[in-house]
Amino acid sequence: MDEERAELEGVLAGGKSSALKQAHARILLKADVSPGGPGWSDSKIAEAVDVGTATVERVRKRFVEQGLEAALVRKPQERPSRLKTLDGRAEAKLIALACSSPPDGRKAWTMQLLADKLVELEVVPAVCDETVRRCLKKGDLKPHLKKQWCIPPAKNGEFVAAMEDVLDVYHRPCDERRPLVCLDEASRQLIGETITPIPAAPGRPERVDYEYARNGTANLFMVTEPLLGWRAVKVTEKRTARDFAEVVRWLVEEVHEEADKVVLVMDNLNTHKVASLYEAFPPEQARRIAEKLEIHHTPKHGSWLNVAEIELSVLSRQCLDRRIESMDELKRQVAAWEEGRNERRVETRWRFTTADARIKLHRLYPSLP
Repeated sequence: MDEERAELEGVLAGGKSSALKQAHARILLKADVSPGGPGWSDSKIAEAVDVGTATVERVRKRFVEQGLEAALVRKPQERPSRLKTLDGRAEAKLIALACSSPPDGRKAWTMQLLADKLVELEVVPAVCDETVRRCLKKGDLKPHLKKQWCIPPAKNGEFVAAMEDVLDVYHRPCDERRPLVCLDEASRQLIGETITPIPAAPGRPERVDYEYARNGTANLFMVTEPLLGWRAVKVTEKRTARDFAEVVRWLVEEVHEEADKVVLVMDNLNTHKVASLYEAFPPEQARRIAEKLEIHHTPKHGSWLNVAEIELSVLSRQCLDRRIESMDELKRQVAAWEEGRNERRVETRWRFTTADARIKLHRLYPSLP
């Protein structure tokens, strides 16, 4: 210990050593428990040298286990090795994992879950979540996101037949005697406030209480003429066959009383049938209305082909994406939206053609032998 004590005293006397090395030398000198050494306690040394007790313990431990040189310098912190990049095989496995279903108990893959899974499958010895994130970013993959979509059936003759029929209708020239009308409907929940919201103020958004009152539901019939930039929304309490029949009657006998035919595009909802007319009106009137209709149904899983659904989407985003508590309030808000949009004569310019469908959606067409 005499040689080591002399070396420590030399570190302090020389004045050329770093402050860290000198502090460790003081710790070891004051911790000397050999004959003639001060043998101070860790807490007393920490107070004298102005360091933490844990630092004193680490320096003494390194001196006992690794010797004087190791005790005088700070030992680099040992960290598990992390791969900064993934090779082609590991990257392909990561992408396949990110596109697969998440493990039980999780709704989606996270970066850390993917990193842990790569290690578990022995694809790599170690990898951090940031490396996983960068790799997925290159491939524009976002496993935490999902998009709801209307997925059409592949190689289905019924679907493409109805699709081409509707697409051809959309490209007919405008004819006052045969107006093109698209019809769709959507349900809307009526929601009221239980506590008056706090208005917005500079630096603070409007505050709405999370509790709300359910006041039933309402139904919205959207009727639109895309070539004229006109639409009308009928708000009803229910969506029965009679409600649908009344909208069609209004369309045929009042809006287009002078027309030879009303070309009606709508989806295959169970009430969207000529039979609904007979449930609502006498047979003579039902037949008279039906004879003025030229009906074209969009295919199942093909509601995107209905222009009225586009209008409903705009209505939802611009007007209905909030709490509306009553039928009267819903009718008033929808009427204001309808009036403003009709004044601007907002048209729907449909450009997707049958020729486009046969190229871009060729997977939907049956394969011929």
